[in-house]
Amino acid sequence: MNKLYPNAASALADIVRDGQTVAVGGFGLCGIPEALIAALRDSGVRNLTAISNNAGVDGFGLGQLLESRQIRKMISSYVGENKEFERQYLAGELELEFTPQGTLAEKLRAGGAGIPAFFTRTGYGTLVAEGKEVREFNGVPHILEHALVADIALVKAWKADTSGNLVYRLTARNFNPNVATAGRITVAEAEIIVEAGELDPDEIHTPGIFVHRLVHNPLPEKRIEQRTTRQGD
Repeated sequence: MNKLYPNAASALADIVRDGQTVAVGGFGLCGIPEALIAALRDSGVRNLTAISNNAGVDGFGLGQLLESRQIRKMISSYVGENKEFERQYLAGELELEFTPQGTLAEKLRAGGAGIPAFFTRTGYGTLVAEGKEVREFNGVPHILEHALVADIALVKAWKADTSGNLVYRLTARNFNPNVATAGRITVAEAEIIVEAGELDPDEIHTPGIFVHRLVHNPLPEKRIEQRTTRQGD
């Protein structure tokens, strides 16, 4: 099975459509599948539900899809770096399912593992718990959270082989492994692609069985979300 596509647009062309749920890896701008996000924007599909830790920044990452009004709903844990996100939400133009970060990670992991729901202490007694089942374990109240499974998952790897096995680099790993397993169809972009068998099995983070399509992006932009420098002596 040939998983390697010539570019991001061709990898998405016959699988994306209006109204889908799309899970996207990354944390801030670290480890985001920028080529695939741009191709999703250019596809013109609309009314998307996007599952992502955050929505990028204005003009980059998922921020591009907010500006083009292709996202109907966000399932996120952090939204503080995107003014267009704030504007659309406060204006009632964008739905938001605000989710604690650890809970979001577990909802994706559970979806990929075939676990439909789980109980967690996180969020009990807050707005997060409204309308959710509460059960007590060891004398402590927990709320029921449902797993997340996306129609399409977009992830960013540092290195991949032609069978779709993925290796992430340092903190760019973040949400990508959980997103990769939670997609019914998973598309990955990688900076380096090698032949099958060249990766050490012990260094593989996402097995190729979870990855359906692969795109080579050797020169990602890698923007810095907030540049902080120290004054010299």
